[in-house]
Amino acid sequence: MTDAAADHSTVSVPAPVHAPVAERRDSVREFHGDRFRDPYEWLRDKESPEVISHLEAETAFAESSTAHLASTREQIFQEIKGRVQETDLSVPWRRGDWWYFGRTVEGGEHGIRCRVPATAPLDSEDAWTPPVVEPGVALPGEEVLLDGNAEAAAHDFWSLGAWDVSLDGRWMLWAADTTGDERFTVRIKDLTTGEVLPDEIPGTSYGAFLSTDGRAVYYTEVDDSWRPWRVRRHDVGAGSATTPPDADAVIAQEEDPGLWLGAGLSADRRWLVLDAGCSEFSEVSILPLDAAPGRAPTVVIPRGERVLYQAEPVRVDGRDVVLVSHDHGAADGRLSLLELDRLGLPLDRAGAVDVIPPREGLRLQGFAVTADHLLVSVRENTLPTVLLLPLAGLGTPDQAPVTRVWNDDGDLASVNLIAAEHDSPVVRFAVETFLRPTRIFDLILSSSSTGSTPDNSSQVVPVLRQEKAVLGGYDPADYEVERDWATAIDGTRIPVTLIRRRGLLEPAPAVVYAYGSYEISMDPAFSYSRISLLDRGAVWVIAHARGGGECGRAWYDDGKKLRKNNTFTDVVAVTEHVGRRADVDADRLVLMGGSAGGLMVGAVLNLAPHLYRGAVASVPFVDPLTSILMPELPLTALEWEEWGNPIEDREVYAYMKAYSPYENISTDPGVAYPPILAVTSLHDTRVLYVEPAKWVAALRHARPDAADQVIMRIEMAGGHGGASGRYQQWRDTAWEDTWALERMGLV
Repeated sequence: MTDAAADHSTVSVPAPVHAPVAERRDSVREFHGDRFRDPYEWLRDKESPEVISHLEAETAFAESSTAHLASTREQIFQEIKGRVQETDLSVPWRRGDWWYFGRTVEGGEHGIRCRVPATAPLDSEDAWTPPVVEPGVALPGEEVLLDGNAEAAAHDFWSLGAWDVSLDGRWMLWAADTTGDERFTVRIKDLTTGEVLPDEIPGTSYGAFLSTDGRAVYYTEVDDSWRPWRVRRHDVGAGSATTPPDADAVIAQEEDPGLWLGAGLSADRRWLVLDAGCSEFSEVSILPLDAAPGRAPTVVIPRGERVLYQAEPVRVDGRDVVLVSHDHGAADGRLSLLELDRLGLPLDRAGAVDVIPPREGLRLQGFAVTADHLLVSVRENTLPTVLLLPLAGLGTPDQAPVTRVWNDDGDLASVNLIAAEHDSPVVRFAVETFLRPTRIFDLILSSSSTGSTPDNSSQVVPVLRQEKAVLGGYDPADYEVERDWATAIDGTRIPVTLIRRRGLLEPAPAVVYAYGSYEISMDPAFSYSRISLLDRGAVWVIAHARGGGECGRAWYDDGKKLRKNNTFTDVVAVTEHVGRRADVDADRLVLMGGSAGGLMVGAVLNLAPHLYRGAVASVPFVDPLTSILMPELPLTALEWEEWGNPIEDREVYAYMKAYSPYENISTDPGVAYPPILAVTSLHDTRVLYVEPAKWVAALRHARPDAADQVIMRIEMAGGHGGASGRYQQWRDTAWEDTWALERMGLV
């Protein structure tokens, strides 16, 4: 092979007139006595020039067959770009003697991390009022700490996986991925001298961080299957690490292939917190940072209890305790307080005291603490919000009542905590709706304050620090949002969100979007790109299917493992429901989803292809059974808690085989699939490119007369999130949205 042929970016592939045809080759998968002939498994060989040539031909066909849409794609890209304030910044956040913030610049794909000295003493009245920073205008004394554009200049792909600055402001850590495979290399810089240390730590997972004194780096290694499994400590200045970095001390490692391992500092930076877990149970251990070498971490709740929990050591009323958000006897969670001398015991014998007891309709999702306050992220009425209460008296009869940081303003809104530090009296949170972009608020709390009360009185009023701009004359009053409810085949009521432009001609075509996995919810969020669809006459419909988390833990449990089909039938029920509405054109519906939502797209098309005019599947998990049967693949063993283990369980195997999109493509000549767009990335380690490649080939084989209606676009220098850089991501979004608009008859 010549150098030019080996470099995929330089290969010139002539635009094919028709869709590429993948050769069918003998391959058999056999489990539990079942033999499945898989003629496209050969496409898994990522190193094969033949496979690469086929993938390049797929993208060439996708481009050539949609060339007539190029001008509309460019127009939509320019519209997205024109709505975003390209030269922008975040609200500064104080840590120690510095204000830290981020900038973006026009033409820059990536963000820039900056800081300026804090001039007001910590005990002064102005200590926590952020400096006024103007987009594109440098402040006196401003330092650029990390310029993502400069870092990315030499790479086709660049993504930041960790960034941290020591409390004293001297050391900076960052970790970058330059291929898209989500393996990061950690580097360290001395901010007092500007020197980048020779220390380099390759092969790490997300979330590396510095110790309190800045003398050490804690990081998590991934194993051969991309599972975060070992936490190490690297002494700053010790030099470059090898792979594996055997000179770095092992703090903890997780041998169970079905569990992740992560680490972090407690809010007061006195403890190392180690978390091993999956979607169904966890085991948290804590270790004082000043512990003698060799001391073992203390387990909070043993994994044998099968409790899913989060734990944080805190100081309450002068004593060290541990706060635990857990699901013991409470599917939607409860928040309890444990004494240090009761750690490691089963919860029934640990003397746990409830701080927030279980309550119907309240889903606990996490918490954070400052020196004086507890912030709890919860979900109520399908929406996320944040609760607040003082630490003083916590777990006693004198405990203060729980209040909210934000009172509902009448819209469907997401309220999310974005910053709370132990030494700061400021709590920062964000409010976002489908029609209004993020607003950033600060609460400045005293040790006795409790926040906004449910009756709309307040001891502390949130201060608006920033509202993200939408340029180009956007007015949220021109659009409307509606919450509707569909009925599933088993009678369950399914939330449905519809977003449209006011005064839209009826009936209008619609995009039906869904995800429905991992307890991930489709919460209110503003989209700069969605406006282009709405302005052209489309309705955006979100099917909040089971498998997500909108209606609590039971909503998730009813859409996983042996109940996974509920996700797919829920989406069909929502589609049929909106199709019966007078304001929606049932003959012009396009289905969209990505990753596990791509699995949804494939499964729903097998169930009810007649409902859709087209379908977009991004990085779709459409060959799930093959992947889950291969524990050597990246992250596969961790997925058994979501889908079941078909290797050991014959029932799980049969259930997954029955819904796998790739294995259930209809060959009935009376069944017609709509046009399909599949999007994937060569270096995706979460959903391998081979899944959509096989699925597309099988769809074409089943319907050779409509083969050209199935297209696949591959990002050859990207990962699970596609290409890196905001402009390229906007172009990719415009590409997919334009294709969908044509299917709806809006181009």
